[in-house]
Amino acid sequence: MANVTTHIADAGIRGGIYNFFQAFGRGLTAYMERRSRADQVAALNAKSDAELAKLGITRDGIPAYVFRDLFYV
Repeated sequence: MANVTTHIADAGIRGGIYNFFQAFGRGLTAYMERRSRADQVAALNAKSDAELAKLGITRDGIPAYVFRDLFYV
């Protein structure tokens, strides 16, 4: 049987590194989601009022349309 010893300091460092990358991943996911929605808003704002009307959206309703899954359930 192998003798495996884990020092408390090693576990603390590993936990810190794990927590760092976990937080980094959450931040990156939030950034990408926010960036994607900003791109959607910009693309819809670039459309004419007639194009928006075909989609059933008013210019004032663009934010509600883009964020409908978060706020307008």
